[in-house]
Order: sequence, then C-alpha cells, then structure tokens
Amino acid sequence: MKITSAHFVKGVRGTDEILHDGTPQVAFIGRSNVGKSSLINALTDIKGLAKIGKKPGKTTEINLFLVNKAAYIVDLPGYGYAQATPKEREKLKKLIIWYFTASEARPKEVVIVLDVKAGLTEFDKDMLMILNEHKHPYMIAVNKCDKLTQQEVAAQVAPIREIAGGADVLTCSTKTGKGIDVLRDRLFQ
Repeated sequence: MKITSAHFVKGVRGTDEILHDGTPQVAFIGRSNVGKSSLINALTDIKGLAKIGKKPGKTTEINLFLVNKAAYIVDLPGYGYAQATPKEREKLKKLIIWYFTASEARPKEVVIVLDVKAGLTEFDKDMLMILNEHKHPYMIAVNKCDKLTQQEVAAQVAPIREIAGGADVLTCSTKTGKGIDVLRDRLFQ
C-alpha cells in the first residue's frame, strides 16, 4: 500500500477520546534506541514525521499520526532509557502498560521493534505477556539488520521466533530500506 499522507495529530499522557474514536490504530513499542521513530519515518516515507533525537528517549508521551486519513500510527515512548531517572523510566513504563491494559485502546496491530544485536529484553518479554493476556494482535520488527551478515541475522532472529509464539517476525533496516515495503503492506493493507 502506498502512504500518501501522514501527519502528527496529538500527543497524550493519559485518558483521551482520540484513543477510542474508532480510527484503526497500529501501535509501535520498543526500548529506546531500537530505531522506532526511524522505522515510522521509513514506513510513511516522511523524514522527520516522528522526531529523532541525538539522544534516545525523545518520546515521552503517546504520539498519534494520522496515515492516509484512515488509520493512526501510535508511537509509544521507548523504554529502558539508561540516562533517565528511575522515576522517569517507571512513569514511561506505566504509561505504556496503561495504553495496553486500561486505556480502552484496541490497536489492530502492535509492532514490537527490536534491535537485531540486542534481541528481546526482559521488558520486551513482559510486553509479549501483556499483549497475549489482553489479546492484542502483534508482530515483531527486527530492525538494524544492515549491521550484521545474513547468517548473523538468522542466528539472532531464531530465538526471537521461538519466544514470539507464532507471531510474525520480520527483519528490516531503515538505513537500507530492506523489509520496509513488506512491513508497510503487512500493516496498512
């Protein structure tokens, strides 16, 4: 599918009618520095749509972008940012969990973005459990695959597939564009 338009609509930090206004949502989650914002920009082909900071942890609220006037991309804060205070990290973690458990949002798909070198973190595993518990459909996008050989990527992705429990696991690179079209077609049919 071709994305012809995308723009920032709103950032929220709690209950807001936009989260359940009937517009389909595709939510993106992942730890800080996995390239979540870069992936959103690559999918929409709009450089700078999702802000990319020089330091990880730029997103501190739930940001919604309207795509083709038909669906929201929901950019959730990154988790695990080491330079944030423990209180700030806990606040962001609670916001992410709230979105999936208590906000009444029902995303049509959740994309867990991983760094191919880092694999699944403990919080990623916790998120998988929460998504399963609350019956949110999800897939995993393993990003930054340009940094490893094909054989190394396969070795890194194998345990992710095992833990993913049958969910789609797609490899991609925002730097080279590998897998971006496949992911876009999968999410925005």
